[in-house]
Order: sequence, then structure tokens, then C-alpha cells
Amino acid sequence: MAITFIQQRQKQKYLILLTIILVIITLVFIWQNFLAKPKEPIPSEEKVFIPKELKINFETLNSPILKELQPFEEIPSFEGAIGRENPFIPYELPTPSP
Repeated sequence: MAITFIQQRQKQKYLILLTIILVIITLVFIWQNFLAKPKEPIPSEEKVFIPKELKINFETLNSPILKELQPFEEIPSFEGAIGRENPFIPYELPTPSP
């Protein structure tokens, strides 16, 4: 019996040590990524954004492919009763007649 108690105690020591190491690693990670103040970037040359000139080709709107397109028909508004009295009751399927 004494051997099993010693083995259990050694396992407990290793598990406690492993837990402490994991907690320390987690705390260091949280400190560095979330709690520490961000470092100031090194000032560099001032960058100026110059947008490129956009050229729109309106001639594509006159292409014969676009002239062949048909507009959608307007969808008529719904007529009739909306919804059911209790939407959670399943629909009753008609039973086949013999």
C-alpha cells in the first residue's frame, strides 16, 4: 500500500506543477496581448494617398446584349387571409379514399 500512496503523491505533484505552469503561461499571454499598453510606432515619412483616376465606359450600356434584356413583371400583392390561427399545429394531410 505504501507504494501506491507514493505514486499518487508523485502524480499529484506533477499535476500541480503542470497546472501552475499553465496558469502562468495563460497570465503572461493575457498580459502581453490585452492588458499591456500598445507600443508607439516608430514615426516614419508621412504617406499621402493619391486616388487613381476612374474611367467609366458608358458605351457598354449601348451594347445589343443589354437591349435584349426584358424587365421583370411586377409581382401582384397577396390577396387572402394571412397566416393560421395556430401556426404550431401541423397540417392535416387528406386521407386517401379507397
